[in-house]
Amino acid sequence: MASYYYLISSLPNLRSDGEMPISYDEFLDCCKTNVSETTYELLANLTLDSDKGPLMKEWAAVYGMLTKELNYQRSINLGKSYSNSFEKDSLITQVAAAALKAKNPLEAEKILLDYEFELLDSLVGLHAFDDHVLFGYAMKLKLLERQDCFEQTKGKAEFKNLFDQVQQRVYSL
Repeated sequence: MASYYYLISSLPNLRSDGEMPISYDEFLDCCKTNVSETTYELLANLTLDSDKGPLMKEWAAVYGMLTKELNYQRSINLGKSYSNSFEKDSLITQVAAAALKAKNPLEAEKILLDYEFELLDSLVGLHAFDDHVLFGYAMKLKLLERQDCFEQTKGKAEFKNLFDQVQQRVYSL
């Protein structure tokens, strides 16, 4: 098991309610000379659905359950059936329900992000300077990178544009 004392201690702290202090590419640059080629390759190809690498199988299992639960609850809310069977978890069911009841999509994403950060922290556990911490950090960066794509002003403008189009169609009937 590799130890990354300098690398991990030099990385900025990540918070679910904070900004992205470094980009994923900057993170990979930090890792390039400090990790093995195999570990670097896994980190370079990491996605939110990845299951290769330390703690990633556990992450993928829970992340998959969360995705399926969100799809299930969305289908039920739309009055449609959901034919895929999947393992249920009461905490994931509660998190998904809270996200779907949020006032707006950005608030829902924040609820999910808080849960995902807590999940990664629990998966990392008491590991301090090893691959578990590195992959947990990388996944948190991926989550923040995804959240960084959301722009509230653009979202509101797009919503207003779509709503105006719907209104025009209704009025033209």
